[in-house]
Amino acid sequence: MDLVNGTTVQAFILLGFGGELQKRFLLLIFFTALYVFTVAENITVITLVFLDAQLPRLPMYILLSNFSWLEICYVTTTVPRMLLDLASHHGIISFHACFLQFYIFFSLGVTECFFLSAMALDRYLAICQPLRYPQIMSQYSCYVLVAACWVVGFLWYPIPVGLISKLSFCGPNVIDHFMCDFGPILALACPPLGIVPLVCQVFMNAVMVCNVPFVVLSYGNIIFTLIKSTNQGSRKKAFSTISFHIMVVTLFYGSVGAMYLIPGGESQSEVTKAITVFYTAITPSLNPLIYCLRNDQVKEALERLLKRKERWFQRKEMI
Repeated sequence: MDLVNGTTVQAFILLGFGGELQKRFLLLIFFTALYVFTVAENITVITLVFLDAQLPRLPMYILLSNFSWLEICYVTTTVPRMLLDLASHHGIISFHACFLQFYIFFSLGVTECFFLSAMALDRYLAICQPLRYPQIMSQYSCYVLVAACWVVGFLWYPIPVGLISKLSFCGPNVIDHFMCDFGPILALACPPLGIVPLVCQVFMNAVMVCNVPFVVLSYGNIIFTLIKSTNQGSRKKAFSTISFHIMVVTLFYGSVGAMYLIPGGESQSEVTKAITVFYTAITPSLNPLIYCLRNDQVKEALERLLKRKERWFQRKEMI
């Protein structure tokens, strides 16, 4: 049955990773373990922040707990569907489900870009403007900043997604990917495409233009301020913290930016899948470790939580 916009495709087929049964089984085990680990460690971060007496009052940890929730949503948008396709090997996804995944995935990606900018702003104010930091980054302003990241992230992509969904899909319906991504979907649309690719590219580039220079300038100013600092102890501690923040930013923007540098050819889809797996599945599992592994406040919060649990069990045994 033809739709109003000339579309005859009612569902897409995600090729995923293909390959032999044994290969798919190994990938299924690996990504299942990775997904469970990612969700568990991000939930641990959120639990630590909200159950601790000190961390919920600190802007950095308000941002970090929301960032952990964002990572859970981000990885859940793609990985469970990928696991289903690996287990069943059918890869069929409806037209509307495909575009819903497309919209949510890109909206969460934009939200993450703004969260990384918000965290860079927080560190810039804490290190470069320490006297004004408590007034500027109060709990209220921090929650407003968090809400703004979520709202802007989900208001960024309705127009591009809406424009692509209105195109005609009258030919092949096979997507050589494990998810509904911008490039593979647009490649299946029947001409004429009009200005849709240009509009989509403008929206994608605008995210980078709004965030990457801001993040680079923020951490550049932080590093310059720390170099000038005469307090060796605080400088070393701040450098240790900032280096982990820069690592997270580099992993995210490096993998996303690599998508624009993929050469054409037969191996293009395989490279695209590999990069997409990295920033949709692997990076969310690394971020909590990078932020918290050498964070003394998180370690102290974990110790306080474990001691509280130990005292609770002791009281229960006495009863």
